Amino acid sequence: MALYLRSWRLVILSERNQASRFAAAQGIRGWPVAYVPILKAKAGELQALEHATPEVRSRIRPVLELVPDPELVRDQLETFSDRAMDAIPTGEVLTVDCGALPAIRVLEGASGGPIVRLSESLGLRGVDMCPVVRTSDTDDVLHEAADASRSHQRGACLRVATGPSEATPNEEQIRATLQTLRLAPEEVDLLIDAGPVQPGSAMGGLAERVLKLLDLLSQWKWRHECVAAGAFPANLTGFPRGRATPVARRDLELWKRVAYHRHGQTPDFGDFGVTHPRMPTQSRGTPDPNMRYTTPDNWQVYVYPRVRPGNDDFFTLSRDLVSSPHWPPTGPRTSWGDARLHECANRQRLKAGGGTQWRAWATSHHLAMVTAELATGAR
Repeated sequence: MALYLRSWRLVILSERNQASRFAAAQGIRGWPVAYVPILKAKAGELQALEHATPEVRSRIRPVLELVPDPELVRDQLETFSDRAMDAIPTGEVLTVDCGALPAIRVLEGASGGPIVRLSESLGLRGVDMCPVVRTSDTDDVLHEAADASRSHQRGACLRVATGPSEATPNEEQIRATLQTLRLAPEEVDLLIDAGPVQPGSAMGGLAERVLKLLDLLSQWKWRHECVAAGAFPANLTGFPRGRATPVARRDLELWKRVAYHRHGQTPDFGDFGVTHPRMPTQSRGTPDPNMRYTTPDNWQVYVYPRVRPGNDDFFTLSRDLVSSPHWPPTGPRTSWGDARLHECANRQRLKAGGGTQWRAWATSHHLAMVTAELATGAR
């Protein structure tokens, strides 16, 4: 174990030195930057937010994407609002993206779609909301977002996708969107979504496309600017069982390239946590015990076969993770999720959890890991 800890310390020191040299010698300005995790608005992700430390909370601006469930939109919004009330402390802002939900009336006979209903529900629960909009949204959706912004007084978030198949918004569209929202750019967060960064993608071309979009939109003085991308696979199909498999964090690599070449303030860093950027398909069955564990350069993906009853193989997985070089020197103190993994490794829990708990623990560790990386990047 001593050798493992020494190895992890060397990795962390090396990463800090590299980040510091990257920031100082290569011209990145504005460190440390904020972290914008774009998370699916599901139980596991909300549990991770609920148990984030005050230090982590002070460094993140979470964006929660509601996953579509057309037959249960009303119940889905109410459930999300209840969970958000527990996960988000009073006074903190929750940026919410309803873009994947159908723009239908949530209540029969009532006007307004998901944004209206969600704004009302969160407001009644004392949770401040910042709605996400796109230039491609209909006037009805933008008007609903404008009403939510006026009600919560937290502005809005303009999400702009960049990619070979994405149409770049022009000046007229930007101005029209701001006019409909009745907001000044200084009240709006700009979120540039580079989408999935696939293995083998030409990183230089991706970074150039993002930089061109940043330059185009820099004529407006946004409240915050963020560049986000995702590199985690769509699912765990095909991963070897019984061991850790590294997956490169190419979303972070893309952001570093953009930050280095950007003239002016460094954009905040965004990713999609430990999930793929696209909306998930309806899952069926019970997942094999798994853990998506973030390290400085990679996710170490553990997937274990089912040999023991229930999910007891996750106890074995946790023991192997805790005794591996990937376990940080801070151990269970790293995050709420790491403490749960440590309990599983030492059989201090009666049950090993399930898919929701594993996602919560992985996300908890990821939030702590990324905020620490960004906070130490300038030192």
